[in-house]
Amino acid sequence: MIGADIDLLESKLEDLNAFFEFQRDKEALYLAAFTPKDPEDKAAYIHKFSKLLKDPAIHMRTIYYEAKVVGSIIKFVMDEEAEITYWIDKKYWHMGIGTRALQMFLELESTRPLYGRVAYDNYGSQRLLEKCGFNKIKVEKGFANARQAEIEEYVYKLESCEDQEGK
Repeated sequence: MIGADIDLLESKLEDLNAFFEFQRDKEALYLAAFTPKDPEDKAAYIHKFSKLLKDPAIHMRTIYYEAKVVGSIIKFVMDEEAEITYWIDKKYWHMGIGTRALQMFLELESTRPLYGRVAYDNYGSQRLLEKCGFNKIKVEKGFANARQAEIEEYVYKLESCEDQEGK
């Protein structure tokens, strides 16, 4: 069973190197769409996320599968709304790890409502949010650095802990 092999631990400085490498994958970068301007700038990435690790308003967890770092999940606040973002190493897509990790994260993170945003054509991420009780509430447009274009972005919302039950 996948869930038995997953751990969700507080992120540490040494985890950032793995996170940086995950986001360098071209296919993953394209699907994520809303990424840093320069995904190859490791110094900027490490600097940004080192600060986030110290911020008490940010809840950052590292996803371990079979004792290997395979991704991250972060709750942050932007424009007075709590949002989540996550990244799973492409080698571990389609295994249920992202879904199980998000379910575990939602047990730890009680902030509601909680929002998630996903590119209009990132079907895997849309399905992950829906499996965890998020509902699509609107469509917005934004500039996607990874695509160098304005694209549609779906906004999902998790209203309460009860919303995720039975999914």
